[in-house]
Amino acid sequence: MDFRLEAKDSSSNARAGLITTDHGVIETPIFMPVGTVGSVKAVHMRELENEIKAQIILGNTYHLYLRPGIDILEKAGGLHKFNGWKKPILTDSGGFQVFSLAANRKLKEEGAYFRSHIDGSKHLFTPENVVDIQRSIGSDIMMALDECPPGDSDYQYAKKSLALTLRWLQRGWDRFKSTESKYGYDQTFFPIVQGCVYKDLRMESAKFVSDLGADGNAIGGLAVGEPTEKMYEMIEVVNEILPENKPRYLMGVGTPANILEAIERGVDMMDCVMPTRNGRNGMLFTKNGIMNMRNKKWADDFSPIESDGAAEVDRLYSRAYLRHLFISQEILAMQIASIHNLAFYLWLVGEARRHIIGGDFKQWKDEMVVRVMQRL
Repeated sequence: MDFRLEAKDSSSNARAGLITTDHGVIETPIFMPVGTVGSVKAVHMRELENEIKAQIILGNTYHLYLRPGIDILEKAGGLHKFNGWKKPILTDSGGFQVFSLAANRKLKEEGAYFRSHIDGSKHLFTPENVVDIQRSIGSDIMMALDECPPGDSDYQYAKKSLALTLRWLQRGWDRFKSTESKYGYDQTFFPIVQGCVYKDLRMESAKFVSDLGADGNAIGGLAVGEPTEKMYEMIEVVNEILPENKPRYLMGVGTPANILEAIERGVDMMDCVMPTRNGRNGMLFTKNGIMNMRNKKWADDFSPIESDGAAEVDRLYSRAYLRHLFISQEILAMQIASIHNLAFYLWLVGEARRHIIGGDFKQWKDEMVVRVMQRL
C-alpha cells in the first residue's frame, strides 16, 4: 500500500491524499461504508459503486469468521470474489465485537475467549489467528486485535487494558510480517492506538504504534461513551505523534459534524454504521440538516427528498412518498434512506477534499458543521 499527500489546509491539520492498493486508489479524506457480514445493509454493490460512489468498504472479522466461515471464504477465493466488490476492503479484527459481548467473553494473555452470539459455541481470538483469519478473508487492510475499553473506564483499568493491547499488537505485527497473502495481491496491517481519554496513555500508545512503521495507523476506542470534546482532544493528542506520511483511520466515528471535526484534526479515513442504521429508522442526513421522515410535516411535501442530493433517489422520490413507505413499514424505505445517507456522507468527505485542495477548508467546514446538524 502507498500513501501520498496531495494538499494540506493552511488553517488546520486537514489534508488530502491518495491511498493506492492493489484493488484501486482511494481519495482521502474518505468515509467507508460498513459491510459487516460482507454486505452493506439494504444496498446493492452497483449502488455502492455508481450512486454512493464508495471507494472502499468494511467487513468484520468476528462476523465473517462465524458466518459464512473461513472455509467458505477460502473456497470462494476471498471476500472480494464472494461478494462481488472489486474495490478495496478493510476488515476490523473483531475486537470491538468480542469486547461488546461482556457477559460472554473472557480476556487472557493468550487472547479473547468468547461465545458466539449465533449458537453459543466457544471460540478464541488471538493476535495471531485474527491475522490468519484476515489473510483468508483477503482484505486489503487488516486491523490488529485490541481491547476497546468503555469511554468511562477509570485510569487503572485503561492502563492495564492498554498494556495488554500493546503486547497483543506486537504479536499480531510479528504474525503479519511472517505470513503472506493467499490470493496474489498485497495486504497491509494497521495497528490501533488505544488509551481511553487519558493523554499520557494515548501518547504512549501512539508512540508504540508509530515505531512499528506500519503502512497506516488507526485510532480506536473513541465515540464509546466519552464526551465529544474529549474525543476531539484525544484525536489531536494522537495525531501530533502519528507519522504525517501515513494514513490515519479514526474507527467508528460518527455524525457529519464528527466527520468534519476529525478531518480538521488530520484524520484521513472514517467509518460508522450511523448513515445506514439511522437511515433504516427514518433519519436522513442532508446538506441543510437532519430530517426525521416519520414526522407528519412531510406527509404532503411532494418536493424531492433533496433536490441537489448526491444520489439519484434524492430526485426520484418525494418526501411524502418516503414518509409513506416508512409509516407503511415498507423495506424500500430503508433502502432509499440508506442509499441517500451513504451518498451524502461520501459527498461530504469529497467536498472536504475539494476545499482542502482549494485552500478554503476551514471556513467551509465551520459553516457546514452548523448547517448539517440542524433539525429540519
